[in-house]
Amino acid sequence: MKIVLFAINGSFSHSNLAIRCLRDPLERAGFEVVLIEHTLRDRTAHILEHLYREHADIYGFSCYIWNIEPMLTLAETLKSLKPESRIVLGGPEVSYGLERFENMDWIDAIVRGEGEEAMLSLCQAMKEGKEYPRISGGDAVTFSDAGVHYREGEETGGILYYESSRGCPYSCAYCLSSATHGVRFKSVEQTLDELLEFENIHTNCKVIKFVDRTFNADRHRANAIWRALLDEKYTKSYHFEICATLLDEESFDILSRFPKGKVQLEIGLQSTNPQTLAASSRHIDAAKVIGAAKRIKDVGNVHVHLDLIAGLPYEDYASFARSFDDAYGSSDMLQLGFLKLLYGTELRARAEEYEYRSLPTPPYTVLQSKWITYDEMQRLTHIAEVLDRYLESGRFAHALWYLTPLMPSPFRFWEGLSIYLENRDTRPLQRISQPDAFRYLLEYAKEKMDAVDLSQFKKMLAADFAQHENKNPPAFLR
Repeated sequence: MKIVLFAINGSFSHSNLAIRCLRDPLERAGFEVVLIEHTLRDRTAHILEHLYREHADIYGFSCYIWNIEPMLTLAETLKSLKPESRIVLGGPEVSYGLERFENMDWIDAIVRGEGEEAMLSLCQAMKEGKEYPRISGGDAVTFSDAGVHYREGEETGGILYYESSRGCPYSCAYCLSSATHGVRFKSVEQTLDELLEFENIHTNCKVIKFVDRTFNADRHRANAIWRALLDEKYTKSYHFEICATLLDEESFDILSRFPKGKVQLEIGLQSTNPQTLAASSRHIDAAKVIGAAKRIKDVGNVHVHLDLIAGLPYEDYASFARSFDDAYGSSDMLQLGFLKLLYGTELRARAEEYEYRSLPTPPYTVLQSKWITYDEMQRLTHIAEVLDRYLESGRFAHALWYLTPLMPSPFRFWEGLSIYLENRDTRPLQRISQPDAFRYLLEYAKEKMDAVDLSQFKKMLAADFAQHENKNPPAFLR
């Protein structure tokens, strides 16, 4: 019996770990398994033909908020073309809010939660002609048996994904991880052995991204793994999502010894408003998180990514501005995210109480709440776009280092720049050229910032341009 496991990824550089986790037990049981991966940029007609020409008995669709709509379209169309095939949906986006799928009779089965064992049982029942439940799964599996799942020669992007623990010790009200309890860990020894396997997989992989929800939930285990990764035999770059308040002096010492670029840390701050954190079930010391992030960033060898979320309970526009200012400068990248009311989360269950208005379709982004208006959320969306173009790109570092302190606060600087650019009809910012991006920043400084030494500022802009654009600065910067 032939099974196709299918994923749509966000971009070419991504690969889907989930379908690889399902492949291994299915193959051990004697099934023929084919993996198919596409990206959101691929044409639906092309993807449909690819799936159809495999002539599989079972098609498994890996569903997330970013791909659920094309997934449903493809699955329904494929079923109409191949009614004898079985259509199975799995993944976070179909594990909760199951009432949405009750009338979709072209779905043969849905696998909730961890799918390794449930998918195997389902496929065996289908193969043997036995009755099977339309909805199955949700039980924890023997996670430590899993390996790296990628294979030599397999075409992937520049990032490979690895899971050294499953589950999260926290219950954040906006996160799907709150729907399950407990954390299961692979041992230090197993983790390090499996990371060495990546060294022998001949792909174009540059980064191993740990998908652990909180890598350092066990700080002693995390420190042991980090210490071992100092060895030169581990040649990749490694990305971890961590809780900064769990770092101890040993953690800081080990992290300070990594070569530049070998480790990336993603830290969730989300807000510095105590009432917001409490309502979101975020039991953290925000000042300690910021201090830890800045301490690592200031060493200069580990890339630190800090997250904020707009739209959380009790966070109005002024409160978010304070959270932004508190966090600014403590990381290499400050990411402005926007609350999404995911099925299965506490905040979705309390949407009426909090007067949330959100997109009715994925990704369910919050548009306004009891505390923040739609206009204010849109302003924050514009600021996030400007941050991405100017700050996160790293192409304006000297200029921004000079300009930002000249405003009353970092937030007011970015708010002002976003309004200035919007009034010049520059959205979407991706469409403007790099020379124009430099020109707009110069014009903003000229028109809105009296304290600017224009001669000095032009030199900084010119230095940024020369460093990153590999060409002579345009005339307006000379």
